[in-house]
Amino acid sequence: MSDIIEITDFSDSRLDVYARLTEAQLLNKEFPEKGMFIAESPKVITRALDAEYEPVSVLMETRHIDGEGKPILERMSGVPVFCAEFDILTQLTGFKLTRGMLCAMRRKPLQNVKDICKDKSRIVILDKVMNPANVGAVIRSAAALGMDAVLLTPGCSDPLYRRAARVSMGTVFQIEWTFLSDDSLDEIKALGFKTAAMALEDNSVSVEDPKLLREEKLAVIMGTEGDGLSDQTIKNCDYTVKIPMCNGVDSLNVAAASAVAFYRLGNKRQ
Repeated sequence: MSDIIEITDFSDSRLDVYARLTEAQLLNKEFPEKGMFIAESPKVITRALDAEYEPVSVLMETRHIDGEGKPILERMSGVPVFCAEFDILTQLTGFKLTRGMLCAMRRKPLQNVKDICKDKSRIVILDKVMNPANVGAVIRSAAALGMDAVLLTPGCSDPLYRRAARVSMGTVFQIEWTFLSDDSLDEIKALGFKTAAMALEDNSVSVEDPKLLREEKLAVIMGTEGDGLSDQTIKNCDYTVKIPMCNGVDSLNVAAASAVAFYRLGNKRQ
């Protein structure tokens, strides 16, 4: 049975993880073995538990203890559960809780790129995608539409940031992902992947091009919001790929474009 604790003292250091530490502080790059993240909403927390992430504590609305949160708490024997009414929690955290429940969890060590790419045929590479909502949305599309893994360059937002994990609907715990050591594609090419840069270039091939579908191993590369991929990255790729547009629309944002590209190029759609 979880340890239910009604919040009476906002200065309790055990609440720092929810109210006073930034995402970067939780990540704890200096001591990654101590890193944590916040899972928000019952669905995201459930998927994190299913993926065997270790819960540290829970912050939730009192009304959910015997409601939507009950089956989750039954999986967390001995974990402290801090509770209060909605208005108090909003005051404490500075934002409205999605579905009234947060869970602090320990991070796992990142897998290396070679291990993640082993036996994979379709991967995604996100290049400097800094908006956590976009990272979460792309990962959700990748999981849903047949991509095998997601790799991120060092400039990307972390997939376990609270907003990224929430927007992904917890699919960050269902598809493998990790960070590349740098922005180079050399490591991916050495593993046998052909690289396809999503970009609006005159020499692009359509996302419908049958040559793409025939590639045994394909890495789809998507760039940052606004600027897209750098000229050098595009030059270093085997393909430049675009999504045909109508009505004078020149582009989609990275989240929408990912869904279109993965629907066509993912394993489940060939």
